[in-house]
Amino acid sequence: MVHGGAGRDGAEPDGAGRDGAAERWARDVRTLRVIGAGAMGRGIAQLAAAGGVTVELADVRPEAVRDAVEHVSGMFDRLVAKGRMTAADAAAAKERLRPVGEPLTPLGECDLVVEAVREDMDTKRELFAALEKACPPKTVLATNTSSLPVTAIGAALADPSRLAGLHFFNPVPLMRLVEVIPGARTAGWIPDALAALVRRLGHEPVRAPDAPGFLVNHAGRGLVTEALQILAEGAAEPVDVDRIARDVLGLKMGPCELLDLTGMDVSHPVMESVWTGFYTEPRLRPSRVGRARLEAGLLGRKTGEGFYAYPDGGAKREPAEITPPADAERRPVWIHEDAAGGGEPGARETLGALLAAADVEVESGDGPSDRAVVLVTPYGEPGGAVAVREGLPPERTLSVDPLGGFFTRLTLGVHPAVDRAAGRSAVAALAATGRPVSVVRDGPAPVAQRLLASVVNVACGIAEQGLARPADIDTAVRLGLGYPRGPLEWGDHVGAETVLDILEGLSLGTGDPRYRPSTWLTERAGLGLPLTETGTRPADLLS
Repeated sequence: MVHGGAGRDGAEPDGAGRDGAAERWARDVRTLRVIGAGAMGRGIAQLAAAGGVTVELADVRPEAVRDAVEHVSGMFDRLVAKGRMTAADAAAAKERLRPVGEPLTPLGECDLVVEAVREDMDTKRELFAALEKACPPKTVLATNTSSLPVTAIGAALADPSRLAGLHFFNPVPLMRLVEVIPGARTAGWIPDALAALVRRLGHEPVRAPDAPGFLVNHAGRGLVTEALQILAEGAAEPVDVDRIARDVLGLKMGPCELLDLTGMDVSHPVMESVWTGFYTEPRLRPSRVGRARLEAGLLGRKTGEGFYAYPDGGAKREPAEITPPADAERRPVWIHEDAAGGGEPGARETLGALLAAADVEVESGDGPSDRAVVLVTPYGEPGGAVAVREGLPPERTLSVDPLGGFFTRLTLGVHPAVDRAAGRSAVAALAATGRPVSVVRDGPAPVAQRLLASVVNVACGIAEQGLARPADIDTAVRLGLGYPRGPLEWGDHVGAETVLDILEGLSLGTGDPRYRPSTWLTERAGLGLPLTETGTRPADLLS
């Protein structure tokens, strides 16, 4: 650990410098005080009480403490009714809930204080300055801040080494991830000790940097900022972006749905905060689309309208899937395959078999007939550019995104020179396969490729800067954001070289530095190393 030394008041436990000290401290924690009896405080209290820790609940409002104890006790009763907790365990957990009223009620028994008050720097600083005077030296202090710098909060303390971030996610009992965030002067033993306590309570800790967005919110910028960029370019509609994200990438929720759920009044300020916090790093740049929707009050579910409408506060109203044009001419299809030119190896065989099984005529041979619709399957390159480069008829050439292997949704890219009759024939041919079809504008890369490359590249940037370990990046994103894979694992699954091809194509096609490939990615793609491995560092040769 490199985050400072022990506290001046002797907060470091006996033997903290030896192996197992963190685990011993976590095992010996008996009493925890939660300050703030709102949704987060209640969740933390429920988790800790169920995990065998006595929880003192405190709040400046006495009625909030009473309501919190009643709420948490009710949650234990629900778990018993659902068969997820025994009546004896629930009764014991309730006994461990202690309403103590005021936050500064004597804290002599507390091993740890977790602050869960409102996100305001002055409020938190004032509280911790008072807690430092009221707590015995052994008590560790933790803030559940989701966005404020831990180092800045700790600056109000005479001994900032006692303070660390312990960021739970809502709802706490269900969201297993907890970010453990050392400040610049946090004592070196504390993050490991807090991580051990989190594991004792049945949750999963990750070490996060005291940097804008910490780890989850930083890594999450890859998806939503690129989705908004796609919308800003007019390349696809929100519903198409979401459907492609769900069906091709396997996300539980598309980025526009996610923004509607969290609310643009929450999401856009976070995007701006992370972007400015990293001194306008282009990979994290927000979009004018988000700012405009925020100013228009199109916040999402909470206002009944965002990217989707939510009639009467209910489920979103999503447009129906497209239907193939009834008057589309049945034409043969010829599939171009050129792996050396950025195409998908095996695309002719895979996509061709899919179309043939749907009774679509698939031409063989070295080139298309005069009537055939031409399908190309590039990575990081516009379909129109492939047509020009390969001498294919642009008016009859469209792109189909190969990412995902054509097994779910088919994404058809349309460039301006496409003959409309040929394009309609292409839509009908793809729809005949029974797969849903999204029709979007041809661009420097298909929608799914852009989203995935951005997710992987932002995560590689986090690893490159040494802000978090690769394993913590992947765990944080899987558990905190619900992605099917961690971003570095995902990059390895698709292939670092493929992700690099997509980013280089986007960079060349747009000139936008947001697509600058991370050194972490370029080095590993060139050396054949996994994105998930740190590899050899200079310090490794000196230890």
